[in-house]
Amino acid sequence: MSITLILVIITSGISYYAFNNYSLMDKLILNPYRVSKYNEYYRFVTSGFVHADFGHLIFNMLSLWFVGESIERLFSMLFGPSGTIYYLFLYIVGIIVSDIPTFLKHRNNSKYNSLGASGGVSAVLFATILYAPLMTVSLYFFIQMPGFIFGLLFLGYSLYEAKRGTSYVNHSAHMYGALFGMIFMAVVYPPAVPGFFEQILSWRLF
Repeated sequence: MSITLILVIITSGISYYAFNNYSLMDKLILNPYRVSKYNEYYRFVTSGFVHADFGHLIFNMLSLWFVGESIERLFSMLFGPSGTIYYLFLYIVGIIVSDIPTFLKHRNNSKYNSLGASGGVSAVLFATILYAPLMTVSLYFFIQMPGFIFGLLFLGYSLYEAKRGTSYVNHSAHMYGALFGMIFMAVVYPPAVPGFFEQILSWRLF
């Protein structure tokens, strides 16, 4: 069984249980005020294993499953037995890093909460895009485009919505998770950077 599938199963199980258990949800969700006041730093990790509803959960887990297994195999090829550690580090630390700006912004707001695996999923997706920018990304199963074009649109939209600040979705977590994923891939596998530009320069629309 792949690490990606294990992550999907664990996250789905915890999220489903928390849907019907407010006490558990309250303990796991990222509340920056409680982290700051009570040093509950574990919430940076646990918040990535709970979701707001079934739609939120299904979207994140499908996205992780679609792209996670491919980069898991890639890391096994590049780093051998250590590939699993690299992959888990990318995903878990992606969740943590993506929430740091949210924590800094809302650490004095006791009513603000954030949850979901989006930061980790974005990290995995954008690490993959840096390595294979011409891979096909599908939106809603029928709109297809190269990964680097999707990445530009995704980052632009996330930045726009984060600046607006009118949505319940934590768009800054998406953006910082994505940036972390690209930086991580560039650090652990430097040839990915020149390879990224070589592949983009070879791309033709028609």
